[in-house]
Amino acid sequence: MTFVSTKNYHDIIIQAVKNSNHPGIPENNGFKPTSVIALVTMDKEPCLLFIQKANNINYPWSNHMAFPGGHADLMDADRKETALRELEEEMGISKNHVHTIGSIGHFQTINNRDIEAFVGFWDQNQKVRFDASEIARFFLIPLTFLVKIHMEKNFTGRIPNMDELTYPFEDVVIWGATARILHHFLEVLIPRYKI
Repeated sequence: MTFVSTKNYHDIIIQAVKNSNHPGIPENNGFKPTSVIALVTMDKEPCLLFIQKANNINYPWSNHMAFPGGHADLMDADRKETALRELEEEMGISKNHVHTIGSIGHFQTINNRDIEAFVGFWDQNQKVRFDASEIARFFLIPLTFLVKIHMEKNFTGRIPNMDELTYPFEDVVIWGATARILHHFLEVLIPRYKI
């Protein structure tokens, strides 16, 4: 699968985010509000930015792959602001270097978090800087690579169970809530590709 041009994948992603049905906010308001942002690079080949959490003892997300994000603060105007604030805190990427397209819905975790996931384009004109005590490293994973795994594992049109829903890349694996968010994003994206 190849992309014809930067404009092509740019337009496809915008249409997928804006013109698709996404999981709604849960009726149970016992969930703690959390936000993440899936950043797409604006380079020759579209890539998604992932972080690998640091290897910290007694930290439940130690070594996990994730999108940048975190818990809402009382000072945040909305969940989008939470995602952008956390992005800057975690990666040093200012909201001035991000064009947020919109939300792709709400995803709940087993530890009572409601994650609202946003998608945005990152212009990459700002150097990434992160706190090594929180983040071990970051990855720019080609979108075409993730689509290929999604299709090879026959994830299209179904929601696999948690054990099956994994996206391996190099020496890491995307799983859990991050994999569910990625799965949904790819599900709304793939029908718009000309494969």
